[in-house]
Amino acid sequence: MAYNIVTIAGSLRNNSFSLKIANALAKLAPGSLKLEVVTPAGISFFNQDLEGAPPADWLAFREKLQKSNGVLFVTPEYNRSIPGVLKNAIDVASRPYGKSSFLGKPVGIISNSPGLLGGVSAAKHLQNILPGISGPVLQQPEIYLSGVGDAFDADGNLTKDSLKTVLQQFIDAFAAHVAKNQG
Repeated sequence: MAYNIVTIAGSLRNNSFSLKIANALAKLAPGSLKLEVVTPAGISFFNQDLEGAPPADWLAFREKLQKSNGVLFVTPEYNRSIPGVLKNAIDVASRPYGKSSFLGKPVGIISNSPGLLGGVSAAKHLQNILPGISGPVLQQPEIYLSGVGDAFDADGNLTKDSLKTVLQQFIDAFAAHVAKNQG
């Protein structure tokens, strides 16, 4: 049996590096994991006034997470943080209060950037946000992928061997993390 993992690529851009990395992880995942790659596209803005009768898109996203065995975040860094659309998706999924759809789910975080810092500030913000609303966050290896601009071919296939090695190490560690933290 494979564990179902929701892999959230935190950008809306069609050819985002986060989406390409998430898709590469799905291909590299061991047989014990089945990654479903999603983006925050189509998740309406969180508004507490709507909690009594949540929009259908909120309910569908929450249900997808609730049915999963874990969650992977693959995020770019925007202005030294995570993209607003990713924060909105987290806000939607973490409600209503005390009933977070992430609760108890093992979590992994990968940040990325075509620049030198690899989105480290975005990853650190997720590390601050998630502990109160999720299950255990994978602590090692920490992955801040820099220089991802030349890591993929025109079809979105991972071609940079050094990145492939790092992603393989991460997804193998995440698989062990998920197996260890299943109730």
